[in-house]
Amino acid sequence: MAKITKHIDPDIHFRVLNALEENPHITQRELAQKLGVSLGGINFCLKALVEIGHLKINNFQKNSNKSAYLYLLTPTGLSNKAMLATSFLKRKMAEYHALKKEIDSLKSSLKD
Repeated sequence: MAKITKHIDPDIHFRVLNALEENPHITQRELAQKLGVSLGGINFCLKALVEIGHLKINNFQKNSNKSAYLYLLTPTGLSNKAMLATSFLKRKMAEYHALKKEIDSLKSSLKD
């Protein structure tokens, strides 16, 4: 398998790890729909997460549904998810404050 060298967006990285921790049996299609990401984007992200050691994927060969997978966060993945959560919250709070400031400014200008 070719080495994946592209960067994973930190927000997607966090959201994928978080969703997989909540539901390790979720399909790639369900994950894509849940996160609003293309199926190809999810597939790329999952492969990258496996390569960097944040995720293990187990295929249930004996299952009649050959596409049944279990996505397990590794200890490194869990640790990284905690760090990603902190930076995710900081980014979202900064976005919130900037948006609130813009909204307040617009409201103020409409009153004049």
